[in-house]
Amino acid sequence: MNQATTSHRARLGFLDGERGAHSHATLMVRDLDAIFGATPPGAVPADYARVVVDENVLGKRTAAARKHTLNNLVNLYAMDPAVPVFRIFRELWEQEPEGRPLLALLCALARDPLLRGSVEAVLDAPLGKPLSSLTLAATVTRQMTPATKKAIGTRMLSSWAQAGFLDTPRKRNRVHPRATAGVATYALALGFMEGGRGSLLLTTPWTRLLDCPTDEVLALVRQAARRGWVEYRAAGDVMDLRVEALFTDDERGWCDGQ
Repeated sequence: MNQATTSHRARLGFLDGERGAHSHATLMVRDLDAIFGATPPGAVPADYARVVVDENVLGKRTAAARKHTLNNLVNLYAMDPAVPVFRIFRELWEQEPEGRPLLALLCALARDPLLRGSVEAVLDAPLGKPLSSLTLAATVTRQMTPATKKAIGTRMLSSWAQAGFLDTPRKRNRVHPRATAGVATYALALGFMEGGRGSLLLTTPWTRLLDCPTDEVLALVRQAARRGWVEYRAAGDVMDLRVEALFTDDERGWCDGQ
């Protein structure tokens, strides 16, 4: 069990279980860009509901489609600054546009067990080789019809492509995504929420999703430290890495299972 208890893990914004948003949706990075462009950084759930449902910023044809889209977004991202997984994601989204696709993936992975189950299949896929939706569908362990699993696999393939792990829409060859200092900061924050501390934050499943060698990860962490997002010091073999400043006092207690 992670250091954070199950209840505090949920309060931080993680979702577990067998169900997931990719039963109905993909990463929706373009939709996020439109919604965040129409709302202030500190927007609350009512603001997101207003722009998606009332103002129809996404151009959906029916009220039902608008509500369905909002529900998918809430499932994937929480869309609530009271949820640390989302709040830190939105803050970094505003500060580092080039990292947005990978930031969205990390947030969605924290929230969607279905997508989380496909991580190893993607990261272990050979670079330059195509990845198929059937490979991702095979990672779905819940009892479903083959057609449903295939549809989920197709959505997951689209999401990994949106995040930069696959190249063209037609070939879907495995490539490295664009990792940035903001994405590295978010990966460290997610690792901290799950109990990682100090140098161990560099070896969590979240930093692995940066998909780059350790020396490149450290370079990103140093960039993040220069921007004031994390604290990082190293002298010889001794390293001090802290991300506590990203959290409120209450949130730090949740991270510690208190």
